[in-house]
Amino acid sequence: MDYGTKNLTIVITGGTSGIGRACAEFLASEGAKVFILARHEKKVKNCTFIKCDVTKRIDVKNAMAKVVKVTGSIDILINSAGVYAEQMLERSTDKDYDLLMDTNVKGTVLTIQYALKYMDKGNIVNVASDAGIRGNYGCALYSATKGAVVALTRSLALDLAPNIRVNCVCPADVDTPLLQKQCKAGHYTYADVASVYPLQRVAKAEEIAHVICSVASPGNGFMTGSIIPVTGGL
Repeated sequence: MDYGTKNLTIVITGGTSGIGRACAEFLASEGAKVFILARHEKKVKNCTFIKCDVTKRIDVKNAMAKVVKVTGSIDILINSAGVYAEQMLERSTDKDYDLLMDTNVKGTVLTIQYALKYMDKGNIVNVASDAGIRGNYGCALYSATKGAVVALTRSLALDLAPNIRVNCVCPADVDTPLLQKQCKAGHYTYADVASVYPLQRVAKAEEIAHVICSVASPGNGFMTGSIIPVTGGL
């Protein structure tokens, strides 16, 4: 694919695994300057790793400053860091709430805040979930966090126009370590998950990454405020 991002500076949160890693590999392969922000380092070819906990303001502030010290500015921010948890609301604890809200909502807010200091033009792509659009069984708190990201996207698209585009990709189940952990915790299989989809399978990380990279591409310059579900027909 040619996303038109050669030589652009791209920051990806949660870029060491799953969807974020697939995005990083795609964009780095075509010559973008890709910086991965994550808590635990894993090598991704042709990408620069910066240790960062997106729930901590000082970490995010320092990480963005490190990027700009090398490149001078930021062109694209992809917010892929996130956590998932299944829990009926009546059994949810403060710890459950804090983990989901801090990572999925606060983390997204902080990275955007500090990236914007170095973005004159460009775009932001947030990764939410189909659960943030339509809800889902057994994960009300998670759905609420992703719904917040959807609303944040729509509002920021208005506030940051015309120079910065903001869009949101909302995938359903994806074959990532996150889904593997989810299946193990819930005592069900990939086949169980796949059975509810018209396409009879879950998504590949690369398929979702392709949508994200396409949305981030300068070739999609007229797209902002869009919420894009990628759900296998669900």
